[in-house]
Amino acid sequence: MLISLFRYVRGYLKIRITGYSPERFLNLCKNKKIAVWGLLSDRNAYVMYIKVSGFRRLKPILKKTQTKVTIEERIGLPFFFYKYRKRKLFFIGFLFCLFLIYSMTFFVWNIDLQGNQAITDNVLLEYLNTQNVKHGMLKHQVNCEQLVKDIRKEFDDIIWVSASMEGTNLYIHVKENTDTFELKTEENEACDLVAEETGIVQSIITRSGVPLVKAGDEVHVGDILVSGTVDVLNDAKEVVAQKKVKADADIVLERTIQYEDEVSKIYDKKEYTEKKRTISFIKIGTYTLQLGWKKLSYKNYDQKTTETQLKMGENFYLPLYIGQKKYYEYKEEKSEYSEAEMEKLLQKRFKQYCKDLGEDVLILKDYLVITQQKKGAVASCTLIIQQEVGIPRKIVDFEGLPMIQ
Repeated sequence: MLISLFRYVRGYLKIRITGYSPERFLNLCKNKKIAVWGLLSDRNAYVMYIKVSGFRRLKPILKKTQTKVTIEERIGLPFFFYKYRKRKLFFIGFLFCLFLIYSMTFFVWNIDLQGNQAITDNVLLEYLNTQNVKHGMLKHQVNCEQLVKDIRKEFDDIIWVSASMEGTNLYIHVKENTDTFELKTEENEACDLVAEETGIVQSIITRSGVPLVKAGDEVHVGDILVSGTVDVLNDAKEVVAQKKVKADADIVLERTIQYEDEVSKIYDKKEYTEKKRTISFIKIGTYTLQLGWKKLSYKNYDQKTTETQLKMGENFYLPLYIGQKKYYEYKEEKSEYSEAEMEKLLQKRFKQYCKDLGEDVLILKDYLVITQQKKGAVASCTLIIQQEVGIPRKIVDFEGLPMIQ
């Protein structure tokens, strides 16, 4: 490929050789070390490529072999520039484009977030924006070391961050702490464990703090399950002080959930027509230019948008996006579910509901009852589940007794 590029920069010719002895012509070219390539036989002639410098040395060989040369094509930058030598604006625009591309290398055009799950990209990008870290900023204004410190300080759930610049790309890789409490407290801050659900305690294993409930007790939302206030007793078993600790325990709660869902027998069904339309667009920064836009005549349609950010090489992203919007027309028609279809749909929704409860939830009973009615179908179920409960809550009241830190 480099050889082809080098030839294009210097320029070369496509020639046709005819005459009495073209084979002798080729032998003499080899003896004179005149390079030719791409040799093809075309009836009684040969077609090949040759350098401009080699072409200038052909005159004695042509005379000696009684052959004739015809130039079929001139290829390369020298011929391109000569052809358009009078179009000064074109070359000025070309040089301006090169300058523009070069100037773009000094900016950040893409922020690549990796490793975040609980914290969404939008949340991180909004925070970066408050720190003046955004698309289109100068690269030398990005202080990766300070940015790492700021992110760790702002988000308690992030335990590790790295930031680096490559080309016009800012890479931010984070690692989240998946074992954090739902209600945030400081790492060693004293707290109680409280119930976030209503149910019956099945088991409790306390590691620190004072358990206030036992297996079989019914608790409600907000009840303290394990207290972080520990009494300090003297030899006479009298309370002389209280100590604050961080309550910690494994608590399993059994609770009941009433599930209900319904589906109407008559529904609007989408019937897609053969009509569809594709609109291309170019986006520069936050500005979008649609190509060939005309007002859609579709009353009902679905839209699918795809876009791609342009880049040069692996890490040189440009503030330029190209994409397409595809529109698919459909007509709404009244339709009816059969009893089997309604039952299948309700079962599918119920399975998704159980899945959304979480992997840490153990379902003990999930018998679903589906009742067919005149206008549709109704699903009902009394779910009995077991799950771990107990979220930390900061201790704010110690009843006026002296504290031991």
